[in-house]
Amino acid sequence: MSTTTTTRRLTMAQAIAEATAQEMARDDRVFVMGEDVGKYGGIFSATTGLLDQFGPERVMDTPISETGFMGAALGAAAEGLRPISELMFVDFFGVCFDQIYNHIAKNHYMSGGACKYPLVITTGIGGGYNDAAQHSQCLYSIFAHVPGLKVVVPSNAYDAKGLMTTAIRDDNPVVFLYHKGIMGLSWMSYFEGSTNEVPEAQYTIPFGQARIVREGSDVTIVTLSQMVQKSVLAADQLAAEGISAEVLDLRTLVPLDRAAVLASVAKTGRLLVADEDYLSYGLSGEIAALVAENLDTLRLKAPVRRLAVPDVPIPFSRPLEQFAIPQVDNIVASVRGLMRFTLA
Repeated sequence: MSTTTTTRRLTMAQAIAEATAQEMARDDRVFVMGEDVGKYGGIFSATTGLLDQFGPERVMDTPISETGFMGAALGAAAEGLRPISELMFVDFFGVCFDQIYNHIAKNHYMSGGACKYPLVITTGIGGGYNDAAQHSQCLYSIFAHVPGLKVVVPSNAYDAKGLMTTAIRDDNPVVFLYHKGIMGLSWMSYFEGSTNEVPEAQYTIPFGQARIVREGSDVTIVTLSQMVQKSVLAADQLAAEGISAEVLDLRTLVPLDRAAVLASVAKTGRLLVADEDYLSYGLSGEIAALVAENLDTLRLKAPVRRLAVPDVPIPFSRPLEQFAIPQVDNIVASVRGLMRFTLA
């Protein structure tokens, strides 16, 4: 007798919603709040179906007051609940950042460890679909810069579910950032790669463990979020030219898997950091500094190269936006440049 196995594939939005639903069913302290998270199902579908399953007392649409509901999430967490607070667009952090970086991030420390703040802030990041300067940024390096926040940035549906489950169970504040372009939304999807096999059963993915998406021997591409898919496509093109590129998906920025970065660069001797955040004072500089500080154990074949968004607002114009945000061709060109360079 033969048996057939049905492969289940989910979008990243579906995976996040499923992880949230499973945790809400497992733990009645978990609840969701934010703008349009209920009846609408989340502007990026990350809470679709939750209102029908759990009702308005645990899936709460809030007024348009980010400061108000971020503060409410902080208070709920302090009282033993486990809120998930949807910020919608990461660009909106400015109106509630005092709650995030002065209170959510610091109150555990300020209480001498007496209070826990198990809350998750979810928010959409990234451009590529012409939503202009106030709705297209990544900004994860800002959150990673603030002590007290864990920062998670998944690149695919499988990781998103496991990381979301870990985030909800964590007793510390977690900022969970998902790229709008890989959520699998029909009205927004402009890039393939967000839909993949996701187990129905619950599982967790530990924070601080990067993943080698593609093995390589000539150059390491350190990246995350949607840039993972772009880097894999670039690696495919480079392979046709005889260049073997290793793609390392960081998955979380805090904690950061520094050991995985150093191990990969030690193997290849070349490093490209591909990032959709701004170039200055961000992730690309942090990874470059990490390698520079460990040159006593590394033998580089070329200088570290960074590829990121130039220090300009994200343009509304599609040609200008595509020019500002690193694309597959930019990654390919950067790697070619690294391969041509030989340190004395």
